[in-house]
Amino acid sequence: MRWRSVAKELVKIMGEMLGINELWLFILSGLLLNVTPGPDTAYIIGRSIQLGWRGGAAAALGISCGCLVHVFGAAIGLSALLMTSSAAFAVVKLVGAAYLLFTGVQMLLSRPGPGPVAEVTVQNDPLPLRRVFWQGALTNALNPKVALFFLAFLPQFVAADSPHKTTAFLTLGLIFIFNGTLWCFGVAAFAAKAASRIRNSAGVMVWINRVLGGMFVYLGFRVAMLQTR
Repeated sequence: MRWRSVAKELVKIMGEMLGINELWLFILSGLLLNVTPGPDTAYIIGRSIQLGWRGGAAAALGISCGCLVHVFGAAIGLSALLMTSSAAFAVVKLVGAAYLLFTGVQMLLSRPGPGPVAEVTVQNDPLPLRRVFWQGALTNALNPKVALFFLAFLPQFVAADSPHKTTAFLTLGLIFIFNGTLWCFGVAAFAAKAASRIRNSAGVMVWINRVLGGMFVYLGFRVAMLQTR
């Protein structure tokens, strides 16, 4: 029981120093959001099935790094700029949509190469994990919807009169990303273990790649249709 008292005291001290309200509620809410299935989860599962644990972990790390971009953006006001500036929002939206559509079409048109089935990727890249990482990172970093999510979610737990708003935003964002990354690692491990037999089928691998490609194309259209308000 002592460790709980120590943890509560640390939370209280941090809240007083940074002006963070209801940190435990924030952590609980963040965990519920993290475990909710979505495109990120689908991407991690797909890459875990294709490439095993390492592929899923690379996807999870990429997604987390993409989210980190928006956490820093929320902390320094870039997310607010996207919300208030139609031009800035449109630029980020179009770049993000173009990237998602381009990647999705590549994956839809991909074919398995002559190498081992477990190493089949979009273009038989000799460094597939790097490609998986950057796909996850750019998918989130170039999505203005993620930026607006952090801008709407984080301020609810920061006191309006806090003199350390930037630090508070960064702290909350890092906690959210850390917990989310741990959850995604678990999803990757489970999917990789459950799909050990599936990876021996080249046909299944091609269809998984196509499903992921279709998801990217769908997200590209969704991002393209986003409105600032």
